[in-house]
Amino acid sequence: MKLLFVAAFALFVFSTFDKADSSAYDKIVFHSRVRARKEGPNVCALQQVMGTKKKYFSTCRNWYRGAICGKKATVLYECCPGYMKLEGMHGCPAVAPIDNVYGTLGLVKATTTQQYSDISKLRPEIEGSGSFTFFAPSNDAWELLDETMRSGLVSNINIELYNALHYHMANKRLSTKDLKNGMTVTSMYNDLGLQINHYPNGVVTVNCARIIHGNQVATNGIVHVVDRVVSAVGNTIQDVIEIDDDLTTLSDVALSAGFLEKLGQPGHYTLFAPTNEAFESLGSGVLERLQGDKAVLTALLNFHLLDSVQCSEAIMAGTSYETLEGNTIDIGCDGESLTVNGIKMVRKKDIVTTNGVIHLIDQVLMPDSAKQVMELVGSSQSMFGDMVSELGLSAAMRPGTEYTLLAPINAAFNDQVMSMDQSFLKIILESHILKRKIVLGELFNGQLLETIAGRFLRVFIYRTAVCIENSCLVRGSKEGSNGALHLVRTLLKPAEKSMFEILTEHRGFKIFLSLMEAAGLTDLLKQEGDFTLFAPSDKAFAGLSERDLSLLKSDMNALRTILLYHINNGIFIGGGLETGVTNLLKSLQGSNLRVMSANNSMLVNSVHVPESDIMATNGVIHFVNQVLYPGDVPVGSQDFLMLLKRLITYMQIKFISGFRYQEIPLTFLKRIIIQKVPDITKVTRVIEGEPTITKVTRVIEGEPSITKVTRVIEGEPSITKVTRVIEGEPSISKVTRVIQGEPSITKVTRVIEGEPSISKVTRVIQGEPSITKVTRVIEGEPSITKVTRVIEGEPSITKVTRVIEGEPSITKVTRVVEGPQFSVTSHTANFGTGEFDVSNIEGDSETLAEFIQEGTSSRRTSSRRVLAGNRRRGRV
Repeated sequence: MKLLFVAAFALFVFSTFDKADSSAYDKIVFHSRVRARKEGPNVCALQQVMGTKKKYFSTCRNWYRGAICGKKATVLYECCPGYMKLEGMHGCPAVAPIDNVYGTLGLVKATTTQQYSDISKLRPEIEGSGSFTFFAPSNDAWELLDETMRSGLVSNINIELYNALHYHMANKRLSTKDLKNGMTVTSMYNDLGLQINHYPNGVVTVNCARIIHGNQVATNGIVHVVDRVVSAVGNTIQDVIEIDDDLTTLSDVALSAGFLEKLGQPGHYTLFAPTNEAFESLGSGVLERLQGDKAVLTALLNFHLLDSVQCSEAIMAGTSYETLEGNTIDIGCDGESLTVNGIKMVRKKDIVTTNGVIHLIDQVLMPDSAKQVMELVGSSQSMFGDMVSELGLSAAMRPGTEYTLLAPINAAFNDQVMSMDQSFLKIILESHILKRKIVLGELFNGQLLETIAGRFLRVFIYRTAVCIENSCLVRGSKEGSNGALHLVRTLLKPAEKSMFEILTEHRGFKIFLSLMEAAGLTDLLKQEGDFTLFAPSDKAFAGLSERDLSLLKSDMNALRTILLYHINNGIFIGGGLETGVTNLLKSLQGSNLRVMSANNSMLVNSVHVPESDIMATNGVIHFVNQVLYPGDVPVGSQDFLMLLKRLITYMQIKFISGFRYQEIPLTFLKRIIIQKVPDITKVTRVIEGEPTITKVTRVIEGEPSITKVTRVIEGEPSITKVTRVIEGEPSISKVTRVIQGEPSITKVTRVIEGEPSISKVTRVIQGEPSITKVTRVIEGEPSITKVTRVIEGEPSITKVTRVIEGEPSITKVTRVVEGPQFSVTSHTANFGTGEFDVSNIEGDSETLAEFIQEGTSSRRTSSRRVLAGNRRRGRV
């Protein structure tokens, strides 16, 4: 018993190691044996395509589909390679006898090859000593061979037939597990190579001839039966293109792109070669455009080339393969025909070369990278493409300019959309065309995309979705030569108004807006930002009385807690939510909102959202008909609890006696600061003297400022007026000070009487934005000299007027200060007095009079010096 266990364990270990070292072909034969185990030992299940003689060891995929290359397949049970039936016994219990290669040909029913080996004098060699591998064509394979070629071989048996059979042989024993994908086996005819491909589906080919019965062991080698006669190979793909009359256009195009030489290099390629007729079907304009852009032409050619050898016999179902251009094509089969992207376009298949295989096709495969942006529009977006063309938007796209199309799928164009006025629909579709090329990988959250109409669209990136405004992208983005295309689920609705404007115009959210105003939160709906608002409609507050609303507004912290729970920071639209799970959105109040999206509907805290994705310039609004409340926040008042129970029916609210709502810092509110126009001050100074007049004007202009000396300060309309009059011997002095409040005007008038001479000097300085202009006027005897200095500037203008009269001259100084807020300092001088400051005098008129009397005591001692000083300053 112990020995039996050891033997069984050893058999298991050896079989495990054998399977680990086995090839795809060996594995598929093993699975075929498992499927046929009910039929007895060593029986394999095969599938035969109905109406043909083609049989395959079936893969799981084909077995369960019951079809091969789209054709129904029947199940056959045959002895697995190397086994035989015995009369009266179940299954295939006998091991096939081992003979030399020649005898084994008869055993595997390759009798035609056995016959040709006999008449071509090959028999002695394959009966003798050695270690050979014979890829023996089946009887059906010889029948499929072109009759002319077959007659030529048979008629020259000593040379052509002998060499042809030698080309099917290798001077080395090679089982299927030794036949590696991509290897080249040296044949026994002139050392020409046999191209081996071993595919994952268990198919093994020799120069694209499929091994249909492998690993039949002989005493001097091994025999593999193949399904066609193998022809010698000596040309590269480049050689075939250059000599085939059906491929002259392809040869010219490949040569102009610098691509032809690549096809002559060693490798393992599959070329889907368009014929001359295929290129003609493009039209001359398209072909010229392609040839005018070497990069586009190279992409086009690379799209026809695979970096692997795909023989037709290895293709049993549709499979995607990556091209050298980077995108994929689907290669399949329909009965005996090969298909590319589901289309029967292969006219000739399996032209084997030393560096790959060629399949001739009657259509040019156009990659997206070689297409113009409008050519990227597919069948699922055909309505978008038609509308863009009909409304003239495609004609407006300039040649050589890059664009991006945001193409809605056909389902977005419902009856309501199609019944729109065409001018309005054109405006909508303009928002689906971007000014520049933007591929999927360049999109980021918060990005602004400019449309051809000058509008900006916002990009939102979520865990499982990329969305633009209210619509999310679906799989199928493409990149063309002058643009890109992204598929969207619905028509885009760019935001035009703020949340406050939308809710106000809707007129169904009056109570919510009034509560926001009572809570001091209205600015939140107006300010810039990215918010998501679950806005409770007036229906949510149905049945509340004015007393109830007053109670709701009575506790500011409670009101803000409820309102801010409806708002969260960030824009979340329905398509951006992950379906089938709970999406947690943190509200501005601090607690999470639980949002779910399923079956094109949205729930928030189990409350249905009847209308969603109303885009605003500062966020998105979802309408709800119930008030939401944070489940982790209790209520401390019975009256407030009863009120909330009438508002909130989807949950139980906790009650904790004496609970007080916490104040929520309003850090998310933006402060708006309005700056007023700066103060304007204007100063005018006039000195009068003898009646002669001398005028000097000086203008200085400059870039880039304007400065004007005019000082005017305005404020509130309060007015304060102070008048000071000093009479002397023989002069009269009068001082008037006027101060106005908000807006205030302060005016100081100083009158000094003296000689009748008048001096006037005017100086103006202006500039762009600084201009300085000076005008100086001096008059003689009786002269008048007037000096006016005006400096204009932004933001201030200062104006000073000063009049001094001599003996009996009059000097008058006026200073006007205007502005919203100011501090005034006024220096005023009389004849015979020094300069003293009246701006600091506070109190009534008596106090001012006392101050003036004190000032007059020193007036006479310094009058000449002051007048001289004033004159000197007037000439500046």
